[in-house]
Amino acid sequence: MFAFLRVSGLFFGLFLGSALLLRGAAGFYLPGLAPVSFCEKPAEGDDSGRECQDKIELFVNRLDSVESVLPYEYTAFDFCTVETEKRPSENLGQVLFGERIEPSPYKFSFKNKEECKHVCTRAYNTEKAEDKANLDFLKKGMLLNYQHHWIVDNMPVTWCYDVEDNQKFCNPGFPIGCYVTEAGRPKDACVVNSDFNDKDTFYIFNHVDITIYYHVVEHEAAGARLVAAKMEPKSYKQAKPEAPDCQGPPMSLSNKYKGEIKIPYTYSVQFVEEQKIRWASRWDYILESMPHTNIQWFSIMNSLVIVLFLSGMVAMIMLRTLHKDIARYNQMDSVEDAQEEFGWKLVHGDVFRPPRKGMLLSVFLGSGTQIFIMTFVTLFFACLGFLSPANRGALMTCAVVLWVLLGTPAGYVAARFYKSFGGEKWKTNVLLTAFLCPGVVFADFFLMNLILWGEGSSAAMPFGTLVAILALWFCISVPLTFIGAYFGFKKVGIEHPVRTNQIPRQIPEQSFYTKPLPGIVMGGILPFGCIFIQLFFILNSIWSHQMYYMFGFLFLVFIILVITCSEATILLCYFHLCAEDYHWQWRSFLTSGFTAAYFLVYAIHYFFSKLQITGLASTILYFGYTMIMALIFFLFTGTIGFFACFWFVTKIYSVVKVD
Repeated sequence: MFAFLRVSGLFFGLFLGSALLLRGAAGFYLPGLAPVSFCEKPAEGDDSGRECQDKIELFVNRLDSVESVLPYEYTAFDFCTVETEKRPSENLGQVLFGERIEPSPYKFSFKNKEECKHVCTRAYNTEKAEDKANLDFLKKGMLLNYQHHWIVDNMPVTWCYDVEDNQKFCNPGFPIGCYVTEAGRPKDACVVNSDFNDKDTFYIFNHVDITIYYHVVEHEAAGARLVAAKMEPKSYKQAKPEAPDCQGPPMSLSNKYKGEIKIPYTYSVQFVEEQKIRWASRWDYILESMPHTNIQWFSIMNSLVIVLFLSGMVAMIMLRTLHKDIARYNQMDSVEDAQEEFGWKLVHGDVFRPPRKGMLLSVFLGSGTQIFIMTFVTLFFACLGFLSPANRGALMTCAVVLWVLLGTPAGYVAARFYKSFGGEKWKTNVLLTAFLCPGVVFADFFLMNLILWGEGSSAAMPFGTLVAILALWFCISVPLTFIGAYFGFKKVGIEHPVRTNQIPRQIPEQSFYTKPLPGIVMGGILPFGCIFIQLFFILNSIWSHQMYYMFGFLFLVFIILVITCSEATILLCYFHLCAEDYHWQWRSFLTSGFTAAYFLVYAIHYFFSKLQITGLASTILYFGYTMIMALIFFLFTGTIGFFACFWFVTKIYSVVKVD
């Protein structure tokens, strides 16, 4: 008990320490990304070697919406493009998340101010089918509030505006436009301008005022570093599209208008020196303005304290009760005393009896072990800063690569437990370990990808990437699983501390609370209670396109989840053994694994209460991807519960004297 309290105190100390470090870690930044220095364009004939550059490139990313799960590439909306430049390479994580970074025609020179610079003009004739289709798609994007995502020097171009309580929120995106309904009600961004008042009309943001902030680095290489890029979207109906002046009424697109429409795109840019912001902390102003940040700090601390307290109470009750039981059983010397045995010692001859469907349980344990190690290592690297939002796609890339390389422990664990269950079909076991759970996930993912292909979304995985993932699975993960299974079957089966009787003991009639289903349903409540706050912010980052950056807290919640799953499962396992029910293997897996059912219910509640997703395709995609996450979470938590209960049962039956 004292050891547990020391461990709990250590984790609580780490939690408080991480909070203080995050507040004061302004000088720490993502390892591996070097700053770029910028300086003014040199005079003609100046051939002196320079370590800085004067050209600033603006890249565009995919467009997304909180009202739709379907992201689209920048080029899908017929905006101004540049076709001569090569798009930057993307890692696996970016492809899986649907990011499509492309070069743009927006080019700047450092400290070179531009006013109402013309980029291009797009013309549409509603009498032509192709033009009408492009215009209708643009209107659909404005109706669903699709957002631009621009990047300068690997930093998002943000739109900062005032929200409640005079606070400023910096959104790493800005809308295409907005819509005023037939009833005259402005939607979304149309509320920012009183001139957006025509009924049944779209207003497109065809002009942006960009302000780039830079910091001059002293005592280092010549030049300056960019520390912020902010913009303000505006709408102008230019009198002369080819010679714009960025004045006049907003650019409106009436739903009833027919004929030719010209939309000119322009921008203005200025540079401002900022001495207070350092390059290493240039993301801070975005992260600090994220909604509910202060609430998250308090809520996570409160949740962790409550869970640690409950865990301490559970451990105290378990250790004190078990100590008395073991002491009493070991003092029984006479036959009369032995005949009066009751509780968990009575089932010592059946407690290690192989479970039904042992093949499936061993396969689940192998896959769950693979997921557990992958999650632990990924979160550890994320805490070190390698997988921060600045390193785009790194989190998903790390997780996929780790999963592929962890086929060996999956095969080993599945083989070891299948052999201890008395199984002999080793070929079937290793094939199911390599293909069952990954196959279910891939089948679901492939069906979702077909829907994305049909909708023309940028999130649709290209055929080449799909082949690459299959190659990683079949050529690396599967052979590693076979290697792990080979070593697992080669080893001697797990030795149990007590012998198993030939004839199974009859299980007495159980009360309501010790029956399988109520115990399983109750077992997932406490683990879910320690994650649901973090779950809200994780779902926000996935579906509401908000940045998630508090990996230190997430890692601590991960540790607390492991502790809570273990203790809740051990507690219920002890009660069932005391009720002379020795079928603990599947029950321990399902008890903590049922946390995934609460996760699924919460995801459904989140969909209907927090999201504004519309459309059949988006709804199917949301629940399709949610089912993948629920399956992974089920295997992960179920494996934790089984191993905790296995350790507990082995421990208690190894310290009692059995005749």
